[in-house]
Amino acid sequence: MKNKVQLITYVDRLSGGGFPDLKALIEGKFAGLFGGVHALPFFTPIDGADAGFDPTDHTTVDPRLGSWQDVQDLSLSVEIMADLIVNHVSAQSSLFQDFLAKGKGSEFADVVMTFEKVFPHGATEQDLLNIYRPRPGLPFSKVTLADGSQRMIWTTFTSQQIDIDVHSIHGAAYLETILDRFAEAKVTAIRLDAAGYAIKKAGSSCFMIDETYAFLSELAGKARQRGMEVLVEIHSYHRDQIEIAKKVDRVYDFALPPLVLHSLFTGKAAPLANWLQISPRNAITVLDTHDGIGVIDVGAHSDGRPGLLEPKAIDYLVEEIHRRSNGQSRLATGAAASNLDLYQVNCTYYDALGRNDNDYLIARAIQFFAPGIPQVYYVGLLGGINDMDLLATTGVGRDINRHFFDEQEIDFALETPLFERLAVLIRFRNTHPAFNGSFKVATDNSGSLVLTWSHDTDFAELRVSFTERRAHITASGIEELGVFE
Repeated sequence: MKNKVQLITYVDRLSGGGFPDLKALIEGKFAGLFGGVHALPFFTPIDGADAGFDPTDHTTVDPRLGSWQDVQDLSLSVEIMADLIVNHVSAQSSLFQDFLAKGKGSEFADVVMTFEKVFPHGATEQDLLNIYRPRPGLPFSKVTLADGSQRMIWTTFTSQQIDIDVHSIHGAAYLETILDRFAEAKVTAIRLDAAGYAIKKAGSSCFMIDETYAFLSELAGKARQRGMEVLVEIHSYHRDQIEIAKKVDRVYDFALPPLVLHSLFTGKAAPLANWLQISPRNAITVLDTHDGIGVIDVGAHSDGRPGLLEPKAIDYLVEEIHRRSNGQSRLATGAAASNLDLYQVNCTYYDALGRNDNDYLIARAIQFFAPGIPQVYYVGLLGGINDMDLLATTGVGRDINRHFFDEQEIDFALETPLFERLAVLIRFRNTHPAFNGSFKVATDNSGSLVLTWSHDTDFAELRVSFTERRAHITASGIEELGVFE
């Protein structure tokens, strides 16, 4: 994976079209900005119950976006990351529809994760309480088969997303078929979506248990055999992320976004500095994604181990996001919106910072100096604001940060001082040789955060005073970037 900034985007929501249009943007208006693109689910269909994360056919490109040849054509310009949706398939998939029609007679019967597979002798109340839940309620849905019989199946996320048995013969073959298709299209990295929920075991939390680690190692090995790196997407306790990082190529640094906000909101550098001392060096860093801003990643473990922030600090963080976004994030978060997430605040990162350009650029600079490969979400790239119209239309909280940009909006954004200064930061991160060296984090006598990269005779240093909300970059071979106020 190139040590350059990557773009995260839905193909159609940024380009207004398909892969050829996205390629034109990357090579034209965004030329020189990105070493790679994480193309969010582009499979058939892109407009299901979860914006592409519930494909009916994971092995085909939605024809509205193009073809696998178009994906391969884009790979000639940038490295491509694609999602492997590990945990579930769409309720509308031919696989599940065959199961509904034929029950145990279906050739895919072994793929569907039923209640009885995990609890053949029934489940106790404690068994059910042990199951880790990202959302309210139990992870089961009742379905009626064609013969009138009823079955209880696992649906971790929604009733339209049917959990699969990844260790079944057809389940394993299903995942390998997708890997083969990716490799043929020259995809160089895969993101394992919802991987932490893939293994279910009676009596356990059914989330990131020992067997899950073993499965992830096995699947990562299959991907590497096909020439692809593996990124695991898991929101969890920060120490768990450190352990996961030892077993895969890449993990997300999901603790970074809330910690940066905390520092900018409170003027305190210590929690962020402490995390950067121990954070995985093989991370993918983000401030914003297609999901919300996670808070579980900085919280305490369920067994009582302390988090990166105290509970009161997390409460303040969430309320401050709501305040700075003028209450918009509150309308998109928790019980206020469907498809709710218990541990995320839905809001653009720019709005979370009260649309303050300087604070936003400081946040991006910290991200670019943090250990790992930086990814910038398409809405954040253009300084996008909360899409209240889309939220009102769909009722899906995360849609507040999933705007459909048209060409006029993109052209307007490209002319803003915010984008121009962000582009300077991105190019600096992509080209300065110091970022190929070693990293140090410190706080000086004034309490400022100091992040330093050095490689041979080259160096780059970011100094941030959170109390004054000011930042400065010094680097070998560069006089002044002119990014901050």
